[in-house]
Amino acid sequence: MVQRGHTRQMKPLLLIVAYLVAVTLPLLLSAWVGGPPRQFHQELASGLGILAFSMILVEFILSGRFRAISNDVGMDVTMRFHQVMARTALAFALLHPFLYQGTPTGGQRPWDPTRQLTLTTDFSDLATGIIAWLLLTGLVVMAIGRTQLGYRYETWRLLHGLGALLIAVLLLHHTVYAGRYGSQPVMTWVWLVMTGVAVGSLLMVYLVVPWLQKARPWRVTSVVQLTPKQWEVTLTPNGHRGLDYQAGQFAWLNVGHSPFSMKEHPFSISSAPAAGPEVSFMIKELGDFTRTIGEIKPDTVAYLDGPYGNLTVDGREEPGVALIAGGVGLAPLLGILRQMRLTGDSRKVKVVYGNRIVEQIAYQDELGDKGVVYVLSEPPQEWQGETGFIDGALMDRVFSEQEFRDWVFVMCGPAVMMDVVEDHLIRRGTPAHRILSERFSYD
Repeated sequence: MVQRGHTRQMKPLLLIVAYLVAVTLPLLLSAWVGGPPRQFHQELASGLGILAFSMILVEFILSGRFRAISNDVGMDVTMRFHQVMARTALAFALLHPFLYQGTPTGGQRPWDPTRQLTLTTDFSDLATGIIAWLLLTGLVVMAIGRTQLGYRYETWRLLHGLGALLIAVLLLHHTVYAGRYGSQPVMTWVWLVMTGVAVGSLLMVYLVVPWLQKARPWRVTSVVQLTPKQWEVTLTPNGHRGLDYQAGQFAWLNVGHSPFSMKEHPFSISSAPAAGPEVSFMIKELGDFTRTIGEIKPDTVAYLDGPYGNLTVDGREEPGVALIAGGVGLAPLLGILRQMRLTGDSRKVKVVYGNRIVEQIAYQDELGDKGVVYVLSEPPQEWQGETGFIDGALMDRVFSEQEFRDWVFVMCGPAVMMDVVEDHLIRRGTPAHRILSERFSYD
């Protein structure tokens, strides 16, 4: 157990080191192969441009679809890091052209035959950089404001992927033909390799993985309405052994469409691996796809890409497990609870399950009352359970000081709820590595 925990803590550190190496390698190599130094602001302009391009290329790997990364450090961490780095790259890219002010421009000069001190003004070389500069700004703004702009998820995903691909190709041309350092043969090859890896990762997600999925179809066995707007969709493998997953993980679900379709969505798995090869998802009506869940017919062909995420308590050594769910966030925690019950897990467990009204409570018969705290923000008059929201005061009523310190806390639900609970856990002395959370809403 100790060795496993040590390994779990080492992997994020190794991934951080790998990220820093990948992002700074072009900058270090450029400094090594570069010519005579220019004024500071000119070198800073080149440096920011190099860093922005390398960060953009590494962003392709931080898409959340590579389990070697997201399953080790967590989907939350992966996607938040992806978010922050994209905005940082944009900031560097926005500053990059304006810092060249005062740099000599034009074609080749007798005193600068290798263009080491001159900035090109050839429009064909600058145009690709300008277009990429504008596209990158639009891509980040569109991602941040996706909900407000009202884009369908499939439309946004297609535009995001194609936009990123176009930006990478345009920046490659701009860097090699307009950059002082990118034109060096060594750096040209470095940028070609890095761009190739980035584009290859995109092709992996959109072409290779769907092609592999085509050989592993699933079939819908049941669609059950749990509450007025929540459904349980159950799939069974069609001609294969099924999905090798851990309780609490999630998968990308594609129902009734080609595996190459953009119409796939991430949902937490609510079933337990110990229950057999069938896989169930608890889905709430929220968007265009989820509002049609009730129309899915049995025997409809489906495809799964997964499992993803590290919201799992398998192999952990804490004496107790606290499951904190808000609304449909119950799904992965239900899978964990089911797995613990089916395998006779000896660890203590408590469930805190919050909803707005009593009609939204799902699986109440299965959850039972022992060790389960139900919370309603708009309770009926006869309600005997907890009222209000899942906050610090409620957590203090449910958990003891020792449980705060020693147990692992797993939560999934609205971002506001998780932020409040996480902050309170930290204040009560819960170590950060014993707080697991998962969000599906990212910009």
